[in-house]
Amino acid sequence: MEENNSNIQEPRKLNFLEEIIEADLAEGKVDSVMTRFPPEPNGYLHLGHAKSICINFGLAQKYGGKTNLRFDDTNPTKEDTEYVDSIKEDIKWLGFDWENEFYASDYFDQLYDWAEQMIKEGLAYVDDQTQEEISKGRGSVDKPGVESPYRNRSVEENLQLFRDMKAGKYADGEKVLRAKIDMAHPNMMFRDPLLYRIKHANHHRTGDKWCIYPMYDYTHGQCDSIEHITHSICTLEFDVHRPLYDWFIKTLRIYPSHQYEFARLNLTYTLMSKRKLLELVQKNYVSGWDDPRMPTLCGVRRRGYPAAALRMFCEKIGVSKRDQLMDIQLLEWCVRQELNAKSNRYMVVQDPIKVTLTNWEPGKVEWFDCPLNPAEPEGATRKVPFTGELLIDRADFMEDAPKKFFRLKPDGEVRLKYTYIIKCNEVIKDAEGNVVELKCTYDPSTHPVTGEWRSVKGTIHWVSTEHAKPIELRNYDRLFTEADMNSIPADRDYKEFLNPESLVVSTAYAEPALIEDKSGIAVQFERTGYYIIDKDSTAEKVVFNKTTSLKDSYRPE
Repeated sequence: MEENNSNIQEPRKLNFLEEIIEADLAEGKVDSVMTRFPPEPNGYLHLGHAKSICINFGLAQKYGGKTNLRFDDTNPTKEDTEYVDSIKEDIKWLGFDWENEFYASDYFDQLYDWAEQMIKEGLAYVDDQTQEEISKGRGSVDKPGVESPYRNRSVEENLQLFRDMKAGKYADGEKVLRAKIDMAHPNMMFRDPLLYRIKHANHHRTGDKWCIYPMYDYTHGQCDSIEHITHSICTLEFDVHRPLYDWFIKTLRIYPSHQYEFARLNLTYTLMSKRKLLELVQKNYVSGWDDPRMPTLCGVRRRGYPAAALRMFCEKIGVSKRDQLMDIQLLEWCVRQELNAKSNRYMVVQDPIKVTLTNWEPGKVEWFDCPLNPAEPEGATRKVPFTGELLIDRADFMEDAPKKFFRLKPDGEVRLKYTYIIKCNEVIKDAEGNVVELKCTYDPSTHPVTGEWRSVKGTIHWVSTEHAKPIELRNYDRLFTEADMNSIPADRDYKEFLNPESLVVSTAYAEPALIEDKSGIAVQFERTGYYIIDKDSTAEKVVFNKTTSLKDSYRPE
């Protein structure tokens, strides 16, 4: 008889980076795996960085290797220790730790020495042209560039000029150091790229020691080489830079690190441009870098997204060589998957109608033991007070209800969650005809523990009017109205697509146990959604941010 293997899960297929690493290890090209995460400390990390972090740290972990954190701090006018600290906090929050903490500035002396080496070998020169003249001289894809009139300076003159640049004898933009490669090269990156520019600016680590700073393309590969990075993994837009990366390493005859590219993360209803995110912050379209609508890691953390959900999301979207637009609903699905099993439950009424139980004993309070999480029926409970005056959500009552409306209606019955069945006997309205109160009776024989079980089709949440705690709700939605923000025409301002309903603030009423929750993660407002307490909360005003809705029709493939 054949064995039934239908329940055996097929092993996950290796992605192209795993295939490369396994081949390199098998062929002895590398003895161990060394990756790096190299952010520039000029802003806060966003969801795109989360993908890169998970890939770089995840691959090293899988193959028993290590990962360095290296800050690409070569642009002192835009960098700050504030960003350095936030980046380290975000990486640790995601669940990763680095082997070494390095900075490109650690290697400024070595990079300078290599630049002099290239000058001495006739492979670099000082150029006096302006940035506009250099750009114009590079030509175009179908037109070769024009050599600088300063390209053939002698080695001795170039060395002296470069040393004078380092000594601070020239103003910003007055001179640059360029590699001497090929002004007609089909890859425009090779048309005498800039190696150093002059910037008289205080550096967050080196102070005023330097007034010349290396360019990214000159710095990155050499830093990888110094650290013996075996697999330098970056996003796809750097694939055109890879030949130059290899050229510098070969020319300087140093450790042969190699670069590999993967598709960056593009997410619906989201922008991940540092420049545009900075503008949103500076012009107060959002409250800051950690505004819960922002795609920054500090923003989604404040919104209540668990780190495990981001790791799950990055695992599900995988690693590819082709750019694609990922649906934000997949991220939200991962958040719900993670929170559903772990979140404590509470009842919160957001749009209240008063319910008066006319047969309840005046002044009586009954406390119910209710589970904090139904997934753990024998687990912790919270005490919920039940009285003769209650609040229910307006959406749970309908005066002229259709046949399949199973919540409260005139002469209809519903169970108040965890407690009794009640019946609506009278509807009270104000002068404008708005429902303001429901007169009801409760059935004492339907106590969930001591009574007899009687089934009704509807169960709704509620809070005791006397014990309810007012809280501020910040209901967040998507920041933009356009799904593919990267496809917006160049002549349109991306801010035109800001969602005016991305934040709606309201007051709600919560059972008292919610205020005492110390779980540290988003909680579930029963039948409503997931919310997390915000840092703006005070003893006088407790604030909750909406993390995500309770359910959605979206299902991952």
